[in-house]
Amino acid sequence: MQITGNTILITGGGSGIGRALAEAFQAEGNQVIIAGRRQTKLDEVVAANPGMKSAVLDIESAEAIQTFAAQMKAEYPALNVVMHNAGIMRNENLQKGETADAEATLTTNLLGPIRLTAALLPQLQAQPHATIMTVTSGLAYVPLAMTPTYCATKAAIHSYTQSLRYQLKDTSVQVMELVPPYVQTELMGDRQASDPNAMPLADFISEVMGLLKASPDAPEILVERVKAQRFAEAKGVYDDFFPTFNERMFAARAGEM
Repeated sequence: MQITGNTILITGGGSGIGRALAEAFQAEGNQVIIAGRRQTKLDEVVAANPGMKSAVLDIESAEAIQTFAAQMKAEYPALNVVMHNAGIMRNENLQKGETADAEATLTTNLLGPIRLTAALLPQLQAQPHATIMTVTSGLAYVPLAMTPTYCATKAAIHSYTQSLRYQLKDTSVQVMELVPPYVQTELMGDRQASDPNAMPLADFISEVMGLLKASPDAPEILVERVKAQRFAEAKGVYDDFFPTFNERMFAARAGEM
């Protein structure tokens, strides 16, 4: 992926990792468009970053995604990078037999990126150089049992990304996967944003940008902090890592379930 001179769409760009990526890439000389559900939140980010653009996107709606893709083609014909960052993460007590949170998570985290990729792919393939970046998680490799559907969607997006990369290998579209660790964002509320056990957001973005500059053709972007999760199974430590990790996280989040 080239670092500068792009027109970049970042979903979930109103906060957290999405906003931080948007600001980092704008600083590198890119035209950045952030997308999200809440116009007021997008407006706040754009006001703080002159030159950045925004567009409302209901990632849960298949019809809205088609309309949004047409808008991108009309307003940003040079669009050549899409970063699938939008997502939700919710605790689920599976013993309650409820599925509303699971269904919303599947629609946002899995169907959303698949539908948006399909809708934007013709425009991306028409560019001389293009990139699709999915954002998964270390939890795709070692799940957090209190957020089962979130983890399952990230594992699914990892698999989808591999297949997409293979199918597009002879085109102008590069496919990358960004794999965050536990980062200080508001994905699960204020507690996460200030959790000392989470990686500071600024540190995460700084390391990611350094990796992208050093290895622009890398299929996966892995900061050091996520590698223990990413390679737990490959190193033969998964059976110990999984219960230890979950016991620690359940203790830290006591009362949330």
